[in-house]
Amino acid sequence: MKFREIRLASGVFFAALGVLLVRFLVPRPIGMADNGDGWRILCRLGAREVDRPSEHFVRFSYGPAPACNSEYISSQSWIDKIAGGAGQLLDLPGILNLLVLGVLGCLLVAGGIAAIVVGLRLSVRNSVIATIALLLVAADSAFFGYFASVLSEGAAFVGMLLLAGGLLLMHRTGTWRYTGAAITMFGAMIGINAKSQTLLLMPIFALALLCIRPASGRGMARWGLPLAVLAVVSTGTVLTQATGDSANAEYREANMYHVVFNGIVDGKHDTAGDLAALGLPPRYAQYVGTGWWSENPAWRDPEYARYRDQISRRNVARYYLGHPGRVVEMLHRSAQETLTARVPNLGSFGERAGQPPLAKEYRVPVLSGITGWIAPLGLFALLPIWLLIGWAGLRAFRNRVGRRDVGIVMLMFLLFAMGQFLVSGLAEGIENIKHQQLTIYPTLLAAALAALSFLPRRAEKPPAAVEREPETASVAG
Repeated sequence: MKFREIRLASGVFFAALGVLLVRFLVPRPIGMADNGDGWRILCRLGAREVDRPSEHFVRFSYGPAPACNSEYISSQSWIDKIAGGAGQLLDLPGILNLLVLGVLGCLLVAGGIAAIVVGLRLSVRNSVIATIALLLVAADSAFFGYFASVLSEGAAFVGMLLLAGGLLLMHRTGTWRYTGAAITMFGAMIGINAKSQTLLLMPIFALALLCIRPASGRGMARWGLPLAVLAVVSTGTVLTQATGDSANAEYREANMYHVVFNGIVDGKHDTAGDLAALGLPPRYAQYVGTGWWSENPAWRDPEYARYRDQISRRNVARYYLGHPGRVVEMLHRSAQETLTARVPNLGSFGERAGQPPLAKEYRVPVLSGITGWIAPLGLFALLPIWLLIGWAGLRAFRNRVGRRDVGIVMLMFLLFAMGQFLVSGLAEGIENIKHQQLTIYPTLLAAALAALSFLPRRAEKPPAAVEREPETASVAG
């Protein structure tokens, strides 16, 4: 670990942190309002918003609330507990202060960016370019507000940044490799356990981890550290998921309800034919567009128990197999929602910020602005983006000496984005712009790495040659 690289890491960290803090607090703090899911994390902290709807404005301080039961599992609660403890040390009112949480989020994001930049091994000038590119992703207006929110997407975004930096550092030798292993474990535990959807990252992460190695690694030097990291993350994930409702099974039926009555039977296609294909009666057309928590959902129907098995993953999968055209249509709509990026029904400001309800900030709109502009193209835009990232990832992966590590990380995020796209597009049904945040964020992060993979890696100075003493010829006597 050279002093020059330590200085670079410190410089990137503090520069990124300064930019992020200004972005967070000036001219007024911003965050992400709660769509109603926040209580699942808050009640585990002994805090819950009980006195008003929360989508229009961000509530920056949460006081104590009556006890509630939540089996929801998210690593966001770990970050919230740290922020809550820091708030108590600062003698701030409330159980959770989102200003403290936002500062903590900025620290974690800056750390992830610094790890990635050091792992890329670029010149100082190109390191500056890399820092700017990564900041454009993490600080984009579509994502940044989640770092000061009670929603779990922020943990997923932080985890992905740390995971990328850790894997890149693990491709190195010496102290950096072990530092990378620690960052990888930390980032993987946060990112994989952020939401039920991010559990999909686990097998892809395992594959990427086993591909990462120093150029000279052989035997135990090659396999020992990755296997140890994988064992720790796997065990930690299993233990974490055992503490509550693993994979969010509690909402499985609700998700399928939304797929049926908001995705498949949407009132814009052959409603009668789709209901018949799903095994539902024609009169269920009255429930098109309803949600599980609507005033008059289908599950309140006296005959719902008779048709309950039809609103299931197996029956929905059977419908998809028989209607490939509708699957493509649904995925095209999901691609439009993915590229839209900005969630329309969540505000960015507090109630006292002097902004109207649902007001959004546009301080860093570069990437989400571009994707929003091409969003109407749907699959015709998203698929070419993925193809370009895949090409760049394979190109880097095949460059075994120079960019193999960057290619592995790119392909990991690409595979996760594609898997998440299918899950949200075909198995959730509502709020798909928000659900597809876990598609567009890793896509843009992979795209940034793809662009950076074309920058030349800095020339390493060869180790100084060891001067050998001349051999003395022996003379036979």
